[in-house]
Amino acid sequence: MNNIYATCVSLNKKGILLLGKSGSGKSDLALRLIEQCGAVLVADDRTNLFVKNGELCASCPDNIKGLLEVRGVGIVKKKHLINTKIKLVAELSEKEEQIERLPTKEYTDIEGIKIRKIKVYPFEISAAYKVKLVCDELE
Repeated sequence: MNNIYATCVSLNKKGILLLGKSGSGKSDLALRLIEQCGAVLVADDRTNLFVKNGELCASCPDNIKGLLEVRGVGIVKKKHLINTKIKLVAELSEKEEQIERLPTKEYTDIEGIKIRKIKVYPFEISAAYKVKLVCDELE
């Protein structure tokens, strides 16, 4: 099992791994995916990754299960899943201009598994909906 600095939610049984630096908006985007799009929290800030039956999966360390840090509010309890299969990686960009207008499809390799990847500016109002759009088209 590999523990990484990331936040993870599940939307319609598809795990979304949010990657970015500290303060990049991972928890904020996760909160919007939960509240606006119906996602469920898997892990905030630290995520365990493992391969099971040829699929990349994520879970949460025991000491932070169901907890989400909401900047300016504090730590809140949220409904959560024990684990999920990762289907999408959202790499958070620091500046909106770093996002291509018409990007080609990208993939990343994690633990030997090829996963669809998108780049997102997390503080854009439509960021959660953009992640949901891509997630909806995945199998």
